[in-house]
Amino acid sequence: MTNVIVVIGAGSIGQAIARRVSVGKRVLLADLRQQNADAAAKVLSDAGFEVSTATVDVSTRESVHALVATATTLGTITGIIHAAGVSPSQAAPATILKVDLYGTALVLEEFGNVIARGGAGVVIASQSGHRLPALTSEQNKALATTPADELLALPMLQPDQVKDSLHAYQISKRGNSLRVMAEAVRWGKRGARVNTISPGIIITPLAKDELNGPRGEGYRRMIAVSAVGRAGTPDEVGAVGALLMGPDGAFITGSDFLMDGGVTAAYWFGELAPK
Repeated sequence: MTNVIVVIGAGSIGQAIARRVSVGKRVLLADLRQQNADAAAKVLSDAGFEVSTATVDVSTRESVHALVATATTLGTITGIIHAAGVSPSQAAPATILKVDLYGTALVLEEFGNVIARGGAGVVIASQSGHRLPALTSEQNKALATTPADELLALPMLQPDQVKDSLHAYQISKRGNSLRVMAEAVRWGKRGARVNTISPGIIITPLAKDELNGPRGEGYRRMIAVSAVGRAGTPDEVGAVGALLMGPDGAFITGSDFLMDGGVTAAYWFGELAPK
Protein backbone atom coordinates (compact mmCIF):
# COMPACT_ATOMS: atom_id res chain seq x y z
CA MET A 1 0.00 0.00 0.00
CA THR A 2 1.29 3.48 -0.92
CA ASN A 3 2.18 5.80 1.96
CA VAL A 4 0.56 9.23 1.60
CA ILE A 5 1.75 12.59 2.95
CA VAL A 6 -1.03 15.20 3.00
CA VAL A 7 0.07 18.83 2.76
CA ILE A 8 -2.62 21.41 3.57
CA GLY A 9 -1.55 24.87 2.46
CA ALA A 10 0.67 24.75 -0.61
CA GLY A 11 2.96 27.58 0.48
CA SER A 12 6.71 27.69 1.01
CA ILE A 13 6.77 26.15 4.50
CA GLY A 14 4.47 23.22 3.66
CA GLN A 15 6.54 22.49 0.56
CA ALA A 16 9.83 22.71 2.47
CA ILE A 17 8.72 20.10 4.99
CA ALA A 18 7.18 17.91 2.28
CA ARG A 19 10.44 17.79 0.33
CA ARG A 20 12.20 16.31 3.35
CA VAL A 21 9.65 13.68 4.35
CA SER A 22 7.99 12.56 1.10
CA VAL A 23 10.69 10.71 -0.82
CA GLY A 24 9.20 7.46 -2.10
CA LYS A 25 5.72 8.45 -0.92
CA ARG A 26 2.66 9.93 -2.58
CA VAL A 27 2.06 13.63 -1.84
CA LEU A 28 -1.45 15.07 -1.78
CA LEU A 29 -1.18 18.87 -1.94
CA ALA A 30 -4.34 20.70 -0.92
CA ASP A 31 -5.00 24.42 -0.95
CA LEU A 32 -7.99 26.75 -0.92
CA ARG A 33 -7.05 27.76 -4.48
CA GLN A 34 -6.45 25.16 -7.16
CA GLN A 35 -3.88 27.34 -8.92
CA ASN A 36 -1.74 27.45 -5.75
CA ALA A 37 -1.88 23.66 -5.43
CA ASP A 38 -1.03 23.23 -9.12
CA ALA A 39 1.95 25.61 -8.93
CA ALA A 40 3.38 23.81 -5.88
CA ALA A 41 2.70 20.42 -7.46
CA LYS A 42 4.68 21.39 -10.56
CA VAL A 43 7.70 22.37 -8.44
CA LEU A 44 7.59 19.08 -6.50
CA SER A 45 6.85 16.96 -9.58
CA ASP A 46 9.79 18.54 -11.41
CA ALA A 47 11.94 17.55 -8.42
CA GLY A 48 10.91 13.90 -8.72
CA PHE A 49 8.00 13.61 -6.29
CA GLU A 50 4.72 11.86 -7.07
CA VAL A 51 2.06 14.50 -6.46
CA SER A 52 -1.73 14.82 -6.60
CA THR A 53 -3.70 17.99 -5.86
CA ALA A 54 -7.01 18.87 -4.24
CA THR A 55 -8.83 21.95 -3.02
CA VAL A 56 -9.86 22.34 0.60
CA ASP A 57 -11.52 25.00 2.74
CA VAL A 58 -10.33 24.10 6.24
CA SER A 59 -13.06 26.24 7.79
CA THR A 60 -15.77 23.75 6.78
CA ARG A 61 -16.03 20.21 8.09
CA GLU A 62 -17.48 18.91 4.82
CA SER A 63 -14.45 20.12 2.89
CA VAL A 64 -11.91 18.66 5.35
CA HIS A 65 -13.83 15.38 5.46
CA ALA A 66 -13.82 15.24 1.64
CA LEU A 67 -10.03 15.75 1.67
CA VAL A 68 -9.65 12.83 4.08
CA ALA A 69 -11.75 10.68 1.71
CA THR A 70 -9.58 11.69 -1.25
CA ALA A 71 -6.37 10.96 0.66
CA THR A 72 -7.52 7.50 1.78
CA THR A 73 -8.22 6.50 -1.84
CA LEU A 74 -4.54 7.16 -2.62
CA GLY A 75 -3.12 4.93 0.11
CA THR A 76 -2.27 4.86 3.82
CA ILE A 77 -2.03 8.30 5.42
CA THR A 78 1.29 8.38 7.28
CA GLY A 79 1.93 12.13 7.43
CA ILE A 80 -0.02 15.39 7.77
CA ILE A 81 1.57 18.80 7.27
CA HIS A 82 -0.96 21.50 8.15
CA ALA A 83 0.38 24.84 7.00
CA ALA A 84 -2.79 26.65 5.89
CA GLY A 85 -3.84 29.88 7.52
CA VAL A 86 -4.44 33.60 7.21
CA SER A 87 -2.37 36.36 8.77
CA PRO A 88 -3.51 39.47 10.68
CA SER A 89 -3.07 41.69 7.61
CA GLN A 90 -5.15 39.37 5.43
CA ALA A 91 -8.42 38.96 7.29
CA ALA A 92 -10.89 40.15 9.91
CA PRO A 93 -10.87 38.64 13.43
CA ALA A 94 -13.85 36.32 12.78
CA THR A 95 -12.20 34.88 9.65
CA ILE A 96 -8.87 34.33 11.43
CA LEU A 97 -10.61 32.46 14.26
CA LYS A 98 -12.59 30.35 11.78
CA VAL A 99 -9.63 29.42 9.56
CA ASP A 100 -6.66 29.36 11.94
CA LEU A 101 -8.33 28.08 15.13
CA TYR A 102 -11.45 26.14 14.12
CA GLY A 103 -9.88 24.96 10.84
CA THR A 104 -6.88 23.48 12.66
CA ALA A 105 -9.18 21.75 15.15
CA LEU A 106 -11.08 20.18 12.23
CA VAL A 107 -7.89 19.00 10.51
CA LEU A 108 -6.58 17.44 13.74
CA GLU A 109 -9.88 15.70 14.42
CA GLU A 110 -10.60 14.43 10.92
CA PHE A 111 -7.07 13.26 10.11
CA GLY A 112 -6.60 11.95 13.65
CA ASN A 113 -9.37 9.46 12.82
CA VAL A 114 -7.36 7.95 9.94
CA ILE A 115 -3.65 8.53 10.63
CA ALA A 116 -1.69 5.27 10.38
CA ARG A 117 0.26 3.65 13.21
CA GLY A 118 3.74 5.14 13.13
CA GLY A 119 2.40 8.24 11.37
CA ALA A 120 3.10 11.83 12.35
CA GLY A 121 1.64 15.28 11.92
CA VAL A 122 3.02 18.80 12.10
CA VAL A 123 0.89 21.92 12.51
CA ILE A 124 2.40 25.32 11.72
CA ALA A 125 1.48 27.72 14.51
CA SER A 126 3.36 31.00 15.11
CA GLN A 127 5.60 32.94 17.47
CA SER A 128 2.49 35.12 17.93
CA GLY A 129 1.01 32.44 20.14
CA HIS A 130 3.91 32.98 22.54
CA ARG A 131 3.28 36.72 22.71
CA LEU A 132 -0.11 36.38 24.36
CA PRO A 133 -0.18 36.81 28.17
CA ALA A 134 -0.88 33.64 30.15
CA LEU A 135 -4.44 32.35 29.95
CA THR A 136 -6.24 30.73 32.88
CA SER A 137 -6.10 26.96 33.21
CA GLU A 138 -9.84 26.91 32.36
CA GLN A 139 -9.23 28.89 29.16
CA ASN A 140 -6.33 26.62 28.21
CA LYS A 141 -8.50 23.55 28.70
CA ALA A 142 -11.36 25.09 26.72
CA LEU A 143 -9.12 25.87 23.73
CA ALA A 144 -7.54 22.40 23.91
CA THR A 145 -10.58 20.19 24.41
CA THR A 146 -13.85 21.94 23.46
CA PRO A 147 -15.46 19.90 20.65
CA ALA A 148 -14.42 21.52 17.36
CA ASP A 149 -17.93 22.50 16.34
CA GLU A 150 -18.50 24.29 19.67
CA LEU A 151 -15.14 26.06 19.71
CA LEU A 152 -16.15 29.38 18.15
CA ALA A 153 -19.01 29.74 20.66
CA LEU A 154 -16.58 30.03 23.62
CA PRO A 155 -17.18 33.29 25.55
CA MET A 156 -13.48 34.19 25.32
CA LEU A 157 -13.69 34.22 21.50
CA GLN A 158 -16.68 36.54 21.10
CA PRO A 159 -16.32 39.94 19.30
CA ASP A 160 -16.44 41.88 22.58
CA GLN A 161 -13.38 39.87 23.76
CA VAL A 162 -11.40 39.57 20.49
CA LYS A 163 -11.50 43.04 18.99
CA ASP A 164 -8.65 43.09 16.45
CA SER A 165 -6.99 40.80 13.95
CA LEU A 166 -3.68 40.53 15.79
CA HIS A 167 -5.39 39.35 18.99
CA ALA A 168 -7.44 36.86 16.96
CA TYR A 169 -4.23 35.54 15.39
CA GLN A 170 -2.38 35.29 18.71
CA ILE A 171 -5.18 33.42 20.44
CA SER A 172 -5.63 31.14 17.42
CA LYS A 173 -1.97 30.19 17.41
CA ARG A 174 -1.89 29.68 21.18
CA GLY A 175 -4.98 27.54 20.67
CA ASN A 176 -3.21 25.50 17.98
CA SER A 177 -0.40 24.43 20.30
CA LEU A 178 -2.84 23.64 23.13
CA ARG A 179 -5.08 21.69 20.76
CA VAL A 180 -2.14 19.67 19.46
CA MET A 181 -1.14 18.78 23.01
CA ALA A 182 -4.65 17.43 23.68
CA GLU A 183 -4.87 15.68 20.29
CA ALA A 184 -1.49 14.02 20.89
CA VAL A 185 -3.21 11.95 23.57
CA ARG A 186 -5.83 10.74 21.09
CA TRP A 187 -3.37 10.26 18.22
CA GLY A 188 -1.17 8.26 20.60
CA LYS A 189 -3.90 5.66 20.96
CA ARG A 190 -3.44 5.03 17.21
CA GLY A 191 0.36 4.89 17.59
CA ALA A 192 0.80 8.27 15.88
CA ARG A 193 2.41 11.56 16.91
CA VAL A 194 1.60 15.24 16.35
CA ASN A 195 3.45 18.48 17.20
CA THR A 196 3.39 22.19 16.42
CA ILE A 197 6.13 24.43 15.08
CA SER A 198 5.83 28.12 15.97
CA PRO A 199 7.98 29.98 13.42
CA GLY A 200 8.96 33.60 13.71
CA ILE A 201 9.33 35.80 10.65
CA ILE A 202 10.03 33.39 7.79
CA ILE A 203 10.46 34.92 4.36
CA THR A 204 7.37 33.75 2.47
CA PRO A 205 4.76 35.64 0.42
CA LEU A 206 2.63 35.87 3.59
CA ALA A 207 5.52 37.41 5.55
CA LYS A 208 6.16 39.88 2.74
CA ASP A 209 2.50 40.96 3.03
CA GLU A 210 3.12 41.63 6.70
CA LEU A 211 6.45 43.42 6.13
CA ASN A 212 4.73 45.69 3.60
CA GLY A 213 1.54 46.04 5.63
CA PRO A 214 0.50 48.31 8.50
CA ARG A 215 2.67 46.34 10.96
CA GLY A 216 5.72 46.29 8.69
CA GLU A 217 7.78 48.67 10.79
CA GLY A 218 7.20 46.54 13.89
CA TYR A 219 8.23 43.41 11.99
CA ARG A 220 11.45 45.01 10.80
CA ARG A 221 12.25 46.06 14.36
CA MET A 222 11.60 42.51 15.58
CA ILE A 223 14.20 41.24 13.12
CA ALA A 224 16.69 43.97 13.97
CA VAL A 225 16.70 43.41 17.75
CA SER A 226 16.41 39.61 17.72
CA ALA A 227 19.38 37.54 18.85
CA VAL A 228 19.95 36.15 15.36
CA GLY A 229 19.34 39.49 13.61
CA ARG A 230 17.64 38.15 10.49
CA ALA A 231 14.46 36.52 9.25
CA GLY A 232 14.26 32.76 8.80
CA THR A 233 13.88 30.62 5.69
CA PRO A 234 11.30 27.95 4.85
CA ASP A 235 14.13 25.42 4.63
CA GLU A 236 15.00 25.99 8.29
CA VAL A 237 11.39 25.21 9.24
CA GLY A 238 11.61 22.21 6.93
CA ALA A 239 14.56 20.86 8.91
CA VAL A 240 12.57 20.98 12.18
CA GLY A 241 9.54 19.48 10.44
CA ALA A 242 11.66 16.60 9.19
CA LEU A 243 12.96 15.93 12.71
CA LEU A 244 9.43 15.90 14.15
CA MET A 245 7.98 13.66 11.45
CA GLY A 246 10.93 11.29 11.12
CA PRO A 247 12.48 8.49 13.18
CA ASP A 248 14.77 10.88 15.06
CA GLY A 249 11.67 12.52 16.53
CA ALA A 250 9.98 9.31 17.62
CA PHE A 251 9.95 10.36 21.29
CA ILE A 252 8.43 13.81 20.58
CA THR A 253 4.67 14.36 20.60
CA GLY A 254 2.30 16.98 21.97
CA SER A 255 5.11 19.54 21.87
CA ASP A 256 5.50 23.03 20.43
CA PHE A 257 8.78 24.17 18.88
CA LEU A 258 9.35 27.92 18.94
CA MET A 259 11.86 28.93 16.24
CA ASP A 260 11.96 32.68 15.86
CA GLY A 261 15.59 33.77 16.01
CA GLY A 262 15.08 35.02 19.55
CA VAL A 263 12.22 37.48 18.90
CA THR A 264 10.05 36.09 21.70
CA ALA A 265 13.02 36.21 24.10
CA ALA A 266 13.48 39.89 23.17
CA TYR A 267 9.76 40.49 23.68
CA TRP A 268 9.66 39.09 27.21
CA PHE A 269 13.16 39.92 28.43
CA GLY A 270 14.84 42.25 25.92
CA GLU A 271 14.43 45.35 23.81
CA LEU A 272 10.96 44.44 22.56
CA ALA A 273 9.52 44.17 26.08
CA PRO A 274 6.33 46.23 26.46
CA LYS A 275 7.00 49.38 28.47
